[in-house]
Amino acid sequence: MMYTEKISGLQLFYLMAGYVLGTAIILGLGLKSKQDAWIFILVGMSGSLILMAVFTQLASYYPGDSLVEMLPKIIGKFLSYPVILLYILHFTYSAARAGRELGDLIVTTILSETPIFVVIASFMVLMIYCLRGGVEAFARMAEIVFPIYIFSLILIWILLFSVDQFDIKNLTPILGNGLVPVLKDAFPTAINFPFGETIVIMMLFPHLGNSKHARRIGMSIILVGGLLLTVNSIMMISVLGPEIYSRDIFSLLSATQMVSVADFLERFDALVILMMVAGVFFKVGAFTFAAAVGISQLLRLKQTRSVCLGLGSIIPPLSLVTASSFVEHIEFGFKYYVTYVHTILQIILPILFLCIAFIRKKWGQR
Repeated sequence: MMYTEKISGLQLFYLMAGYVLGTAIILGLGLKSKQDAWIFILVGMSGSLILMAVFTQLASYYPGDSLVEMLPKIIGKFLSYPVILLYILHFTYSAARAGRELGDLIVTTILSETPIFVVIASFMVLMIYCLRGGVEAFARMAEIVFPIYIFSLILIWILLFSVDQFDIKNLTPILGNGLVPVLKDAFPTAINFPFGETIVIMMLFPHLGNSKHARRIGMSIILVGGLLLTVNSIMMISVLGPEIYSRDIFSLLSATQMVSVADFLERFDALVILMMVAGVFFKVGAFTFAAAVGISQLLRLKQTRSVCLGLGSIIPPLSLVTASSFVEHIEFGFKYYVTYVHTILQIILPILFLCIAFIRKKWGQR
């Protein structure tokens, strides 16, 4: 497949950093770890740097190939078909999950009378309109949205300092139960979500203008995303306290609702909702694009536009079919999907592919 559309390193960075923050910044991470949630995130980030090294090494072994194109070269034609299908299903379902999280947040906060399907479907129409313009249009959109997203996030953090309940002592005792429980919680969950999901970058690498910078961009995405999520969890715990933080699904929203500057400036939760829409834009967009490219390459299609359209009509119903309530959606996600499916597709298989690719390269040279 010819990759005529090219994006710059900075565009890829904006796109993927926004993708890492995506839904993770709104949904509290490391809830079980309570006041040690920020350590939980740092552990996940450290493990994910190794994972990103695996992704970028594979990309350097097969320059110009996406994940779908390199698999037949690594594990052979027949073995690769079921594996490619698994990845396409994973990307499609993950896009549906992110859409569901956006729908639930918007329906519970600002559009309580609107059916959730209408919210998700409307968002999906905009998403497909953007993706039909190709990866360049998507990357340019990220270039506009990401700086606004970061500005909103920093503004919320500054406002949180004004909350009466803000107390940095909420972070103590640090590692009160020792390091082992945090490590048990963090492996593999913290690596899988949201960092492990950056496997999508392997579908974007072929579009990168200068592939020499792939590793540097990949590592900086994990570092910047991880540090922003760490600071965010410290702010949330300082405002809400570890007990509320561990039970609240939308912790950033709850904390922001407590902001009241001189009883005059209030209701900053609209800013959080705006951030959620922007974050889901990165997440759903990248997953949908990866699935569309995967399907096109598997079926040897010349374009992805019609595939995007098909995915756009599948994702909204899929997001609602998989769980009857939001609690069930979150429970299934973290108990089964992230723990098992993510571990296999995002950690075990890529490491296995790298080992096989390494042996093939050495063998080929001999």
